[in-house]
Amino acid sequence: MPTLATTVDGLKLPNPFIIGSGPPGTNLNVIAKAFKEGWGAVIAKTISLDASKVVNVTPRYAKLFGDDGKEVIGWENIELISDRPFKIWLDEFKRCKDMFPDGVLIASIMEEYRKDAWVEIVERCQEAGVDGLECNFSCPHGLPERQMGSAMGQDCEVLEEVCRWVMGAARIPVWAKMTPNITRIEDPSRAALRAGCNGISAINTIRCVMGINLDTLRPEPTVEGMSTPGGYSSKAVRPIALRMVMEIATMMEKEFPARSLSGIGGIETGGDAAQFILVGAGTVQVCTGVMKFGYECIKPLREELLAFMEKHGFDTVADFRGKSLSYFTTHHDLVQRQAGRKAAREASGRKAGGADGEWSGDDFVRQSDALSRD
Repeated sequence: MPTLATTVDGLKLPNPFIIGSGPPGTNLNVIAKAFKEGWGAVIAKTISLDASKVVNVTPRYAKLFGDDGKEVIGWENIELISDRPFKIWLDEFKRCKDMFPDGVLIASIMEEYRKDAWVEIVERCQEAGVDGLECNFSCPHGLPERQMGSAMGQDCEVLEEVCRWVMGAARIPVWAKMTPNITRIEDPSRAALRAGCNGISAINTIRCVMGINLDTLRPEPTVEGMSTPGGYSSKAVRPIALRMVMEIATMMEKEFPARSLSGIGGIETGGDAAQFILVGAGTVQVCTGVMKFGYECIKPLREELLAFMEKHGFDTVADFRGKSLSYFTTHHDLVQRQAGRKAAREASGRKAGGADGEWSGDDFVRQSDALSRD
């Protein structure tokens, strides 16, 4: 009988589904709801030492709908980190651990480029009893002038230095959350791991402009007639997130095989979660999915992942973590692998197809469709 129970960096989780940092972990009330519903762990909304500098606006969300006008496939937010005082968070961390002593509670932290600030926030969160830390080097909007979030995560030298500060003070597991708004996500991931971080979380939201209202001609979400680029999430980002998690996992398999990886990006079903685990994630985080479907979506997530495991004969998450990585290669290798089969097909009188000169405008749609099949 398969089990979803897993241990990551010494943290014992009843299942690999984690509430990702954001609105679903914005205070003790909602964190408690997540634990009661059966989530494997909760990462609280990102906090900093001085919340007075954090001022949110409304509206701060915009949605991209599918052709039916109902299904949300893309979600933009221009929401900042928590605007609640740091002292309140410390009190709620303590109360949460009293209420759920076995619940895995992780604090998401973000600070300016100052060693004293990072050391202080690490030490005080630890004293409050959290089980782990996730360093937010990835928020794509808000506070860049303070070199916070992705502004820090895009600079490997600064990132590595900050991670060393954190690891010098940390006595609990630390994950570094990566920004996708970078050319090679392996580079900052490597820097964080080189500095000693226990694991990587990826990805955060993708910097975007959701769209322009064709009646008002203004971008959305519109605040006092203006807008700003925000972070893109939901199911539309999943293919990009899978690619980046695969790239990080491939690097880690060679250079940091004992470290952990938490996959994030458009996970809404147990099958989505299975895909992230197959490309190397040991846990998966859900944030926008909870905002769309509620905390109770954990039940179908667990059931669907267990059904997948039972179908393939996997007893634990570890049994299939990274199992699909060996199926990725270079385009050059694909050409070499296919050359022999094409030659055999042509020798038998069958046309291999696919050459650029064979395209015709009259048959373009059919030809495009044909190239999605073997």
